[in-house]
Amino acid sequence: MRPNPWTFLEDFRGKEFTEELPTLPQLFSITAKRFPENYCFTVFEPDRQTLIYKEALDRILEVSGYLKSLGVKKGVTVAVSGKNATEWAVAYFAVLYAGGVAVPLDYQLKNEELAALIEFADVHTLFIDQEKYDYFHDNRGNIAHLLSLSREKERYILDLKGDGPWQDETVTLSDVAAILFTSGTTGNPKGVMLTHDNLVNDCFLGQELLTIYSTDVFYALTPLHHSYTMTAVFIEAISVGAEVIFAKSLALQQILSDLKTGKVTMLLSIPMLFNKMMKALMKGVREKGIAVYGLIRFLMGISGIIKKLFRVNPGKKMFSFLLKRLSLENNRICICGGGPLPASTFRRFNQLGIDFVQGYGLTETSPIVALNPKEHYKEKSVGKIFRNVDVRIQDPDDQGRGEILLKGPVVMQGYYKNEEETRKVFTKGGYLITGDVGYLDHENYLYLTGRKKSLIVTEGGKNVFPEEIEDHFQLYDEIEQILVKGFIQDEKMKTEAIEAFIYPAPEEESAGSEKRSVHDRIEEIIKEVNKQLPPYKKISRFKILDEPMEMTTTKKIKRFRVQE
Repeated sequence: MRPNPWTFLEDFRGKEFTEELPTLPQLFSITAKRFPENYCFTVFEPDRQTLIYKEALDRILEVSGYLKSLGVKKGVTVAVSGKNATEWAVAYFAVLYAGGVAVPLDYQLKNEELAALIEFADVHTLFIDQEKYDYFHDNRGNIAHLLSLSREKERYILDLKGDGPWQDETVTLSDVAAILFTSGTTGNPKGVMLTHDNLVNDCFLGQELLTIYSTDVFYALTPLHHSYTMTAVFIEAISVGAEVIFAKSLALQQILSDLKTGKVTMLLSIPMLFNKMMKALMKGVREKGIAVYGLIRFLMGISGIIKKLFRVNPGKKMFSFLLKRLSLENNRICICGGGPLPASTFRRFNQLGIDFVQGYGLTETSPIVALNPKEHYKEKSVGKIFRNVDVRIQDPDDQGRGEILLKGPVVMQGYYKNEEETRKVFTKGGYLITGDVGYLDHENYLYLTGRKKSLIVTEGGKNVFPEEIEDHFQLYDEIEQILVKGFIQDEKMKTEAIEAFIYPAPEEESAGSEKRSVHDRIEEIIKEVNKQLPPYKKISRFKILDEPMEMTTTKKIKRFRVQE
């Protein structure tokens, strides 16, 4: 455990804040005083555009003053929907400075879906991107004011000025800061209410396990409306005076260009990106010939052993020529979240000299509750549980696996205007029921098994979690998507067997006479994986899909929308 990461706050206690911790606006103001000249928000479009912290604060306060003139005050909801950008960041903090509640919305939703969430959240003012501006201009509903995140539309955010800079001083830690809508992969969207206390606690508790610096450069790749990016990238960076670079594209080549140009030190993303990066790298190594490939894999193994046993990192120098191919030569740490990651991907990044860790959390927990410290990481674990977070494993089986329950300062206040659903996810003792199944080891590291709802019970009474099987397919280039589920094998006995729905990678798709070869290759892969699995986990049948399965914006399959 590191020294208390928020000791610097004592210099500002009684001046900038009076409670145990600052609110999010108070935290931003403190950082702007500590590091006024540090780079704050950066975009490359097409040339680099950067606001330093004192400039960012000035813009935020101006927009906050404008929001006040529109009637935004404590408790009023203001939605922000758009691509990752400086404008999005300014809007979010301007809402908080005005005392309002930020409602970040997924810009990839259909207009009608966005409109429904806006109505449900009682949104007073909407910040919207260029593509959807005209629709909401013509279909305002109950929206009192429409503001633009794009320079091409009227009332552009960076042109807005009120009667003067404004900060609502009545906002407290217990006030709701944001309402985040999440449908996950299983159900209808619910508005998660997170307070300033939730988000600031999560920010600093994470820093007890992973040190970050004012010199770090974070890369905001996944959408900011998602709790993972909002906290682990956006708020974490702001808390220490680090720079945030906003990605404009999810194309791999653009990402590599941004990482190199921005000299990114902190890359936080989802399993899909890290798997793609590792696949591309190892494919290039294989093309050098079997001898070179074998030598590099051998050296990677040695590097990994040294790093694990002696906590020395020789890989950074040994494999600098490979890291440059991934634009990771400036990287300090990679963090993976948002879904399961194969242990092999985790292991290979560390062998190459990257401090690669993973974490775990839910939108309902602000979101992070576990993180692997880079000095003592465990490849199969999603991390060490944060201090002050109480974890219970409910009804564990003979292997210690049970449903994960959580309690602590990072847990949400409930679902917006939905007391029934709120009651369903909390025990009588106040523990959040996560729906995830896993177990803890003796050092309080958490291991995930799967989702309780997706559990398959086989003929022999064995419990199988689809995610455990799906993980085996992540590094096969031929497979774009896979979903494993149970099917009733014996109607009379109600026993289940295991099936897989597979959407091949686009370059593997064929038509007419070549269709059969795709089927044969997928069948080969399933046979290869089945050999690695115990009998009760083997896939009995599979289906190749012609269309990709519907996914969330963090690239998780919407599991229960997949039909037979």
